[in-house]
Amino acid sequence: MQITQQTLLEQLRIADFDIEHRKTLLSFTAEDVQALVGVRAIVDRKSHELVAEFYKSQIDIPEIALLIGDADTLNRMQVAQRRYILDLFGGVYDSEYVNNRLRIGLVHKRIGVDPKLYLAAVHSLRDMLIRTISDEVPDSAARSAAFVALDKLIFFDVTLVFDTYIRSMMQEIDSSRTRLELYAQSLEKMVCERTQQLQDLSRTDPLTKLYNRRYLDESATHALRAAKRRGEPITLVYLDVNDFKIINDKQGHLAGDDVLARIGELLRTVGRSEDLCFRYGGDEFLVILPNCAESEARTIYWTRLAEGLAEKLPGVSLSIGICQTGTETYLSLDELIREADERMYANKRLRAANPHAIRPAAVITELPLRGSV
Repeated sequence: MQITQQTLLEQLRIADFDIEHRKTLLSFTAEDVQALVGVRAIVDRKSHELVAEFYKSQIDIPEIALLIGDADTLNRMQVAQRRYILDLFGGVYDSEYVNNRLRIGLVHKRIGVDPKLYLAAVHSLRDMLIRTISDEVPDSAARSAAFVALDKLIFFDVTLVFDTYIRSMMQEIDSSRTRLELYAQSLEKMVCERTQQLQDLSRTDPLTKLYNRRYLDESATHALRAAKRRGEPITLVYLDVNDFKIINDKQGHLAGDDVLARIGELLRTVGRSEDLCFRYGGDEFLVILPNCAESEARTIYWTRLAEGLAEKLPGVSLSIGICQTGTETYLSLDELIREADERMYANKRLRAANPHAIRPAAVITELPLRGSV
């Protein structure tokens, strides 16, 4: 059940047994009830005067006047106060009475009545009631009994009101803690996102959106160690844009940048999620293919790349060098790059000699694999 569907008694878990126990703690007995009922008629007759006098004294206090604010609110409060005075001498102090007292406490807390102001107002009301009973009740025994009973009941009411004050304060603390936790979580998320953004900026080439050369050593070394640990092949593809200087000279550097950006996008889309793509230098790119043999890189990866290049950048060509390491021996990263670089330049020389009959695979097979670690 939602909290708004519960009474204040239910929210504070105050049962009939608890109400009677509170009365017992204050020695509030049936005799006290009778003493209050005995002066009810007098209090009822004087209630309008009591309420008028009470609020006249209250609105002289600046803090309270500010809280009341306007005549309509004052009228409503006067009606509620008269009802409360009559309830004090009504003789029925059951769960409904208790729930009304709790509601009074909640209203006072919500409108911002400080506890010291509330206690001062209760003290002022008690003095007025005592004075009225003293003036109107001739029987001294009846007066004394009413005084004692009234003090007990007012203490009873004050404890209930402060229960709601304390409950409201605890709810505010819980709410503040929840907001603080949510803020801390959002701040932590923002810090993580900003940290990730900074990491991405530090390792990503802004033009091609590929990893930059700074990130190459860390990621490639990790990939090589993983391949060696698992006994898997790993292949490096070295790419160079042919005649890139001519593109810049004839079409301008913006056109050259556009070519590089499109190649970067192409490299990100034709490979697998585990492939690592780098902008190695001006118009040079490296792609590391984990768990991929050289033959697969030639027949599958290069085919996809060539088809994508023909579709996205017709007229632009690449020289390519492909080199595998593992599974019998493993080259270091520098050796692997150097080997792929030599094969790329062999491919470029062959292209220059016969641009219409270039087959990268043929160049690759002509160069032996050298060095091991």
